[in-house]
This record gives sequence, structure tokens and C-alpha cells, in this order.
Amino acid sequence: MTKLRLHSSALMLILSFINLIQGLSLNGISCIILRRKIEGIDDLVTFEGKGVDELIKAFRGEVDDYIELCKEEGKEPLRSYKGSFNVRVSPEIHRRAVESATKKGLSLNQLVQKAIEKELIHKE
Repeated sequence: MTKLRLHSSALMLILSFINLIQGLSLNGISCIILRRKIEGIDDLVTFEGKGVDELIKAFRGEVDDYIELCKEEGKEPLRSYKGSFNVRVSPEIHRRAVESATKKGLSLNQLVQKAIEKELIHKE
């Protein structure tokens, strides 16, 4: 078992990894080298392995090393988000979204936020 402490940063990294593993199906093939980037962090941290067992071991080692490096540098392991981003949609969707927001007495930002919240709540 890894020496990783399960605080929120580590938990997010592990959840990212669990989602990756759930998407893999190797069917006994061991000659394939899998390389992955850890998502949700600002730095580039990659790991690789010749199958799921090696991939898990490499992932745990890289997470441990990355969290230790962050502690040494006094920085938060998880990427910080500023709360704003650009969304590109077709002009028709843009027009319809503005009309819908106006009818509901909302700004376009409020409409988009509510749609995202609804999507995230629905997925949980």
C-alpha cells in the first residue's frame, strides 16, 4: 500500500486514476505500455506500465513523489480554478440561451451555472 495520505488533494488524484482504470480493458495483453498524465494538477506528471499492475504501482509512486515535492515547495497539489472559463457554442445555441435566460430573468452566466450545477447533481 502506498504511503499516500488521503486528504482532498490525494483523493482527487486517486479518483482520477480510478476513472482511468475503469476505462481500461487489457484482456490479458501484457506487451502494451500504457502512459497516462495525471489530470487536475498544474504540473506534468506522467506514469507508465506494462499492464494494470505496473500502471497502479507507477501511479502510486508518482503521486507520492508529487505530493512530497509539493510539500517541500509549499504549494497545493491540486490545480486551482478561478471560476471563469470560455464556452464555445454555435450561434444558434448562443441565441437560444440568451433568450431563455432573459425569459427567466437570469444573466447568461447564471443560466450556464444552473445548467452545469444540474448536470453535476444529476451525475452524482
